[in-house]
Amino acid sequence: MDYHITFWNLENLFDIEHSPRRTEKLQRAIGSDVKGWGPTQLNQKLDQLNRIIIQLNNGNGPDILGVCEVENAHVLHLLIQKMGVLNRNYSLVHDDSDDRRGIDVAFIYDADMFTVEEENGEPKVYDHFVLRRTATRDILQVNFLTNHSQGQQRLVLIANHWPSRSGGQYESEGYRQIAGETLSYFHQRIREVHGDATPVLAMGDFNDEPFNESLTRFALALRSRARVVRGRIPYFLNLMWPLMDYGTASFYFGNKPNMLDQFLANENMLKSNSAIKVVPDSVSIERFSEMIKPGAYGVPKHFGGMGKKIAADGYSDHYPISVKLRES
Repeated sequence: MDYHITFWNLENLFDIEHSPRRTEKLQRAIGSDVKGWGPTQLNQKLDQLNRIIIQLNNGNGPDILGVCEVENAHVLHLLIQKMGVLNRNYSLVHDDSDDRRGIDVAFIYDADMFTVEEENGEPKVYDHFVLRRTATRDILQVNFLTNHSQGQQRLVLIANHWPSRSGGQYESEGYRQIAGETLSYFHQRIREVHGDATPVLAMGDFNDEPFNESLTRFALALRSRARVVRGRIPYFLNLMWPLMDYGTASFYFGNKPNMLDQFLANENMLKSNSAIKVVPDSVSIERFSEMIKPGAYGVPKHFGGMGKKIAADGYSDHYPISVKLRES
């Protein structure tokens, strides 16, 4: 059984300007940015995102879609309604964090293929707090069970949206290093609680590249498959390195490519006898032709919003990334 997993930074998928679902505190913080963002603009944004999502996985849609930069569960339920054309049983796990801009991470998943594991009637969903002086997104861990005919397997997915480079890459890197240490700590705890054979796949917009210390030194995400498989500590293999060699990117800043969106797989997804493993060479950056801005650099078409001019034919400032998993 193969599973198609996608992650996408949806670029400011916000609720409408005067949403009753927004707290007064958050309204004060972002009120000027969402001015003029009404039902029409939100619906246009959702339509554009859905145009891409329904093309993923050879037109079947993703089996699991990790997302970030979304304001609340309401806008994601609206997106799931749009995805209804795929005739799939999509459900939602959403993390309502204390981020100062109100943006969260979440998973949309096919409930016919996956179940969220429960204990004493409670879903095993964990919001791992990232310590910072100003609030930032939590790291969202979900323990899924595959609904395979031969029996259920546990698959732990972790969604990340690390602190941005706002104020300068090097001035802000300490925040991302803290996030990396948090991810690494809970990766180790997952193995201690559920066993060393537990498959763990982390994904997200890390706002750093695979070679930055926040990933290599703090998250323990390496390039060497052999070190990950043979290491005595809980390493990840950063699955984006082969794409880096071709100069491709998930995000562009000033026309310069950045691989900010990444998949990190632990050793239990890399061994020949792994119950759930990464399919070799299956990682891709989803660059459909309509998403690419004309020009020499391959920059994605931004939709805009949040105080920026809206481009109705845009999508997001990030490309989606995908990987295929195979269950024995």
